[in-house]
Amino acid sequence: MVGLLHSIEIAVGATCLGLVIGTGGAWGKLYGGPVARDLLAVYTTVVRAVPELVLILLLYYAGTDLINQVLTAMGYQRVDISGLAAGIFVLGVVQGAYSTEVIRGAILSIPQGQIEAARAYGMSPGLMLRRITLPAMLPFAIPGLANLWLIATKDTALLAVVGFFELTLATRQAAGVTKAYLLFFVAAGMLYLALTLFSNLIIGRVETWSRRGMPSVKEAR
Repeated sequence: MVGLLHSIEIAVGATCLGLVIGTGGAWGKLYGGPVARDLLAVYTTVVRAVPELVLILLLYYAGTDLINQVLTAMGYQRVDISGLAAGIFVLGVVQGAYSTEVIRGAILSIPQGQIEAARAYGMSPGLMLRRITLPAMLPFAIPGLANLWLIATKDTALLAVVGFFELTLATRQAAGVTKAYLLFFVAAGMLYLALTLFSNLIIGRVETWSRRGMPSVKEAR
């Protein structure tokens, strides 16, 4: 169960970090200057093009080494970076690239009249983001973000290759000691399935809440 809790902690942290990056990235792609748009385009393209396992190995090892090199150059001692923090950061960077495109698409789905009305009232970009853009884009973004959350819960298994103790690594160690591979890996699969089913239940309620006041498909017909 400790491995499962670690997996959930990383998935939650990575999803939250990804949402922060994705919101800023989507806003920058839509309303930023040419340099910001180009940099964000490179970021989202590279992250989505390179396999996640390669990114994890690159960011986990090269990233921590780069941080320590910078600290050493500044006269500070090398530090041991927490595996939990590193895992959240690595998966958060990956999630951020996908979240950027999901949120950007959701913002583009907002009726243009709402944005024009906000500008006509003289709202600043920040106020328009809080009052108009974020609430209006939620119904369009939640399905895509829900998929990213489910992907994050499974991507935590990739951190086993760098030795982080999460559900998959805990299962492999227990199976190696007892030789009951089928039992432990089936049990791990059932835990992932239970987490997915519980997540779907919560996501369904959140999606229903976000669509309050909007016509249903039946009403639209």
